[in-house]
Amino acid sequence: MKHLLSSLVVLALALGISCTAFAQGEINLLAPGPIKEPMDKLIAAYQTKTGTHVKVTYAGGVPSRKQVADGKGLDVDLLFAPFPDVLKTGNIDPHSATVVARVRLALAVKKGAPKPDISTPAAVKKTLLDAKSITSVDPAQGSVGGIAEACLDKLGIADQVKPKLKWVRGGDVVQDSVAKGEIEIALGPYLSDMKNPGVDVVGPLPPGASTPVDITGFLGNSLKDTKDAKAFLAYLRSKDAAPVWEEAKIFPAK
Repeated sequence: MKHLLSSLVVLALALGISCTAFAQGEINLLAPGPIKEPMDKLIAAYQTKTGTHVKVTYAGGVPSRKQVADGKGLDVDLLFAPFPDVLKTGNIDPHSATVVARVRLALAVKKGAPKPDISTPAAVKKTLLDAKSITSVDPAQGSVGGIAEACLDKLGIADQVKPKLKWVRGGDVVQDSVAKGEIEIALGPYLSDMKNPGVDVVGPLPPGASTPVDITGFLGNSLKDTKDAKAFLAYLRSKDAAPVWEEAKIFPAK
């Protein structure tokens, strides 16, 4: 047996096969922290299904984009759109872009408060204009703030609501301030992590009021063997993954 193993090693070296070729089946993944709950479930299911190990690192939506732009991305990078600054660095393969799911902006109010109409863009516009106060995450701190800004711009009311809009450092502060009645309306991600017991999530805003945000996977340009990484991205947008995304209030890619 020892002689057989030695012969295999010698043959591998003779063929120019490195030792790392025997350690296939591992993917280093960078993903936004707000989708940690569904990602952990999807990774566990994928590992069980394929035997491929996925080592994940989570960062905020804005920090994760900065990390990749700074050349510190991993084998697979999941990013919240938009990401023009990342694309122009050349650190990721633009041809590998794979939309795996979509996030939508949601509106929340204090538990038990009347739920405003957000069924149409016009209704959302009226609700925000009528609100006494609005809060969301500072765009410099989290992606949802940028989504909220884009929503207000799309509705043409950014200047009108500016005096009553309070930017804060994180989603927990957004929800807590509404739960305490300090702020009337929260603009946050339509995700399962918006679960402060003192808050009622009215629902996701219609696309006409807030464009859904793609969660897009890219392969790092330094990745040599892309087979496992491509298979993993394909799984994240598959029918098998869809129920996990939906459970987390994230919309599967179609």
